[in-house]
Amino acid sequence: MSAKSKKRLIILCPNPFRDTGLEYTAQAKRLLTDAGFSVAVCPEFPGEGEWNIRGLEFSALEDVVDGASMAVSLGGDGTILHTARRLIGHRVPVIGVNLGSVGFLAELKSRELPRLITAAEGSYTPSPRMMLEIEAERAGEIIYSDYALNDVVLRGVTQTMEITACGDGRKILQFIGDGIICATPTGSTAYSMSAGGPLVEPTTENIILTPICAHALAARSFVLAPDRLVEIKIDGSASSVKRRFLSVDGGENLEPQPGDIIRIRKSEYQTMFAHVSSQAFYDVVYEKLGEKK
Repeated sequence: MSAKSKKRLIILCPNPFRDTGLEYTAQAKRLLTDAGFSVAVCPEFPGEGEWNIRGLEFSALEDVVDGASMAVSLGGDGTILHTARRLIGHRVPVIGVNLGSVGFLAELKSRELPRLITAAEGSYTPSPRMMLEIEAERAGEIIYSDYALNDVVLRGVTQTMEITACGDGRKILQFIGDGIICATPTGSTAYSMSAGGPLVEPTTENIILTPICAHALAARSFVLAPDRLVEIKIDGSASSVKRRFLSVDGGENLEPQPGDIIRIRKSEYQTMFAHVSSQAFYDVVYEKLGEKK
């Protein structure tokens, strides 16, 4: 593959559970190929079903990502988060096509597939998004590490727990409740908002701490500087909850125990979204979250 063709390689990352029969993926590939681009199809959930009914040739993402100039994520917000996490460290811009419900992170609707050509040609505004780096320590040993574009959620099942959250070693929050959310500005419109957290412009850099159903009037959401090291601890003596989950960008990734320390900091990595629509962040908030008339 020549250097010129590498620069024109577009990766399609469909969610076959959303793109039934890979109909929109096939349309996108045809449009981009007709416009002179090379296209690689790298499904988000390969091996979980027989999706290839349209005769599309699949590629492994790791085999093509270094030569790609853009990735197109076809699905809902969860699909876009999944795509972004797969691309960590590769500096490939992402553009989402909404095949889900709310589609807050998606740039395009399914009927706007022809606009992918404009984005693929480089006519887009880069929209950098801060990510979080997470690690969990148990008895002095790191037992888990990951990255998040949206949020990190510590929550209990059916019962409350006592949580302490510190920033750079200083106590920020201590409360009994259902859990706590640590979100990026991109994730401020997700679970954090539903729990009473603020809306933050997604291209800014902040760490947002939001309690979930806290049993304390003083427990409120905090917007922290991006360079804070956040530590979240579960108090063993006051935590009656039998099951807890640490969820990173929507997945149930770990069952923390009392005494575990969850450390969260700004990651060295970013996700770069490609912005081609005329809508500002405020327009999207009003369209997706405003009252329907």
